[in-house]
Amino acid sequence: MNIRKISLAVALALVAALSLAAQGKLPIKKVDFNHVKEVIENPNSIYYYPKLMQSFLSNDTTLTLEGYRNLYYGYTFQEDYNPFRESVYANVVEQLYYKQPHSRAECDSIEKYAGLSLRDNIFDLNQMQFFIVSLKEKKKYARAAIRQFRLDRLIATIMSSGKGTKEEPWVVIAPEHEYNIVNFLGYVATDHQVLDDGLEYITVEQKVGKQTQGFYFDVRRMMEVAALKFPDL
Repeated sequence: MNIRKISLAVALALVAALSLAAQGKLPIKKVDFNHVKEVIENPNSIYYYPKLMQSFLSNDTTLTLEGYRNLYYGYTFQEDYNPFRESVYANVVEQLYYKQPHSRAECDSIEKYAGLSLRDNIFDLNQMQFFIVSLKEKKKYARAAIRQFRLDRLIATIMSSGKGTKEEPWVVIAPEHEYNIVNFLGYVATDHQVLDDGLEYITVEQKVGKQTQGFYFDVRRMMEVAALKFPDL
């Protein structure tokens, strides 16, 4: 999978998230996995996981950012969670997507296989965007808007977990989400370093007038689950 490519629509989604943060409407909140587990496993909680997933998969756009936080980070407590999962359909979609312009039949295929890919890997941000683009090219704007809402909220969820610094890293539940965020910010990753205490650092190409050297990500929960489920890796 080529995770370094960026689309304008996804970039705009991140700009929206950053704008909310700048306005104080996207508060930074440290992820407390113990609390997440408690609320998503409580049938009486508004964040009970089956309810969250039902809302996410439906046309419900009322799910709050806190709901998305519990949905995204709560996924790590689900039996089918695999931080390294990649759908067998992912490469098919990517090959179709980057073969532009798209015919109607190709848009149908992108929508079909991106949908199948998301069934395998529900929080694959790349496949979400491919699906959205195919809908827009077919002028299915209402459906595309709902899918875009989901993607925007997932980006905002990750961005609200920290600041990308060593002291306040962004918390992710899949390796590719590190590169997604770096790309969404308009940077190109140049190196990846595994640090102590469950941190990873991605260095980026320098941009004129910018001081950013790279970004920090917290992958502790992801690696804990991987160690339990895949001890031989």
